[in-house]
Amino acid sequence: MLLPIHPANPDSRRLSTVVECLKAGGVIICPTDTVYSFACDIENPKGLEMIAKLKGEKADKATFSIVCADLSHLSNFCMPISSPVFKMIKRALPGPYTFILNANGNVPKLFKSKKKTIGIRVPDNKIILAIVAELGRPLVVSSVHDADRVIEYTTDPELIHERHSNEIDIVIAGGFGGVEPSTVIDCTGQNPELVRQGKGSIDVLR
Repeated sequence: MLLPIHPANPDSRRLSTVVECLKAGGVIICPTDTVYSFACDIENPKGLEMIAKLKGEKADKATFSIVCADLSHLSNFCMPISSPVFKMIKRALPGPYTFILNANGNVPKLFKSKKKTIGIRVPDNKIILAIVAELGRPLVVSSVHDADRVIEYTTDPELIHERHSNEIDIVIAGGFGGVEPSTVIDCTGQNPELVRQGKGSIDVLR
């Protein structure tokens, strides 16, 4: 299903359709503040496996991030972080960043792997934040890559739907996506380190 949702004023009925799909074990593709992403309920192991399969990866080796509605979920998945790091994250989010944090004991159980770190996102995008808020728990996300690799990321939701309509349940049409991924900052060491320069400014490290 291709489901248009207005990016500035998401319709509550359409959001409910998406959340019902997720709760039933569905996999969706939705906009973020960077690129379109595959997404599923964090409590849906079959969804994780499907996303990994779509990415050509094994579920226990795949690179996932989790999208939270705000920072209140951090303690559910991450080890305690220092005050300066928390202030940096709070300053940067919502925004186009992925922060790599040390995972607590919940993460390996959820991902059925030995993951010791987890990527945390709070995108500046009303659609995905509204979905997470209504779902009541984070989404697991992974970027949609363009098959021909000429364009690194797919930007047109209608073309994404054409390509993946037989594999996933809902593609949310929330406007054109970007081509820049999120900026990735590793916060697992003594000092935060830039892993990948993306859409987000590195000024947050200063």
